[in-house]
Amino acid sequence: MTDTGTLRTPPASSTVRATPATAVIASVVLVELSSGITQGFLSPMLKGLTETLRVTAADLNWISIANLLSSVAFTPVLSRMGDLYGHRRILRWNLAIVLLGSVLVGLSRSFGVLLTGQILQGAFAGFFPLLVGILRNRATATTPEADVRAGAGRDTGDGESRRGISFMVAALVAGLALGLVASGFVASTVDSPTAALWVPTAAVGLALAVTWPLLPESTHRPGGRIDWAGGMLLCLGLVAIMLGLGMGGLPGWEWGSARTLGCLIGGVVVTALWALVELRTAEPMIDVRMFRHRNVVTVSLVTLTFSFCMLGLQVANPVFLGTDSTQHGYGLGLDPFAIALAMLPNLLALALGALAAPAVARAVSDRLTLLAGSLLMAAGYLVSLSWHTSMLPFLAGTAVAGVGIGFLQHSTRTLAVESVPRDRTSVGSGINELLINVGGSLGAAAVLTVFTTRTPAGAVLPELGAYTTSWTICVAVSLAGAAIALFHRTLKNTEART
Repeated sequence: MTDTGTLRTPPASSTVRATPATAVIASVVLVELSSGITQGFLSPMLKGLTETLRVTAADLNWISIANLLSSVAFTPVLSRMGDLYGHRRILRWNLAIVLLGSVLVGLSRSFGVLLTGQILQGAFAGFFPLLVGILRNRATATTPEADVRAGAGRDTGDGESRRGISFMVAALVAGLALGLVASGFVASTVDSPTAALWVPTAAVGLALAVTWPLLPESTHRPGGRIDWAGGMLLCLGLVAIMLGLGMGGLPGWEWGSARTLGCLIGGVVVTALWALVELRTAEPMIDVRMFRHRNVVTVSLVTLTFSFCMLGLQVANPVFLGTDSTQHGYGLGLDPFAIALAMLPNLLALALGALAAPAVARAVSDRLTLLAGSLLMAAGYLVSLSWHTSMLPFLAGTAVAGVGIGFLQHSTRTLAVESVPRDRTSVGSGINELLINVGGSLGAAAVLTVFTTRTPAGAVLPELGAYTTSWTICVAVSLAGAAIALFHRTLKNTEART
């Protein structure tokens, strides 16, 4: 096949020298901050949106589902385009798409417009793999060619990438915390009930303006083309499955109905067809052959389990915190700003876990880091389940779970990147981001089903059992992740590169 997209690669050193390392790191951190703000700003407002937009708490789960499903569509395409046409170039377009979605969210006065904006904001899932591509390209450029040939590339370049990914995860979490506090503060101090919807517009606009001249372009382009057929089939299959799971059990979407079964069975068939097409494609969007390796499957399944819980509860927990126990018999009765502050222990613990993960992995191995992360999640959700009537124990439980999520956020992302060749760095990271979104979609769909079945007719909020059931499911899923982590095998450097 002719590589029509191949570009001559200029000397790597020229690009590295033109862009100071501090400028690169600052730009990467700023983009991930904006990503975190975009993902975290709605949580303090969710309880109030049930009244402002006249929707139920169960309906609010569609915000997560719509956002995550669009991420499923955006991630593989943006990741592959970054590897082919330049990570910086695609990142600029990526930021512009998210900025457009943020403007729509700010203008929204109906649930439909809010969902449309959230769909465009779902493109933030492309930030991480594109930034990893920039970082890993720079790490490769600064690794002496003789060292790479001798096998030292993993120890130097991948070590720098691991540290960079650790900072990126911490910046992402800091953005989540900043988004929570900023929107909670605005919602509590400004008369307009929707003023806080403009928070992500300011963050993404600033990131686009500041990073435009600073981030370096990738010097190496492998050439090739976009596998549009594979991308479309993957998106159609996953969206159909997620739609069937999300709508299943609702009026008109009973589990045995033709509509629900059609989505589920059709989605499975299309996904299987996608796998067959990818096996016959010279340059697939995602090389399914990678899943023949035990470690790739193990990391992928652990990613699904932690994201199921982390993203599945992103609506349930804030609504629980904002529910008044004197009116509904449960909840902690916090206002939007207090909800933001109450969610900080989880996020700060997550950042701590992500920053500590590289040292933990060096000390005890990647397998035990994956195991510890999953067990900490299970313990944290169990504490929240057992002592949800008291503020401090509940928040302590979310903090313990946060440390575990931090371990897994870092570990799964670094292992996913190191499992692919350097010219497919963004694709490797994109696969992991895709799995995070798929796991989150499954979690959000499961919580939506639980909330729908446990919400009395005519009521806005569900019964307490909706929350306890959701937390119990997350304990079980986390324990499943711990069992799966035991199958990960530590490889030698030479094995990891093959």
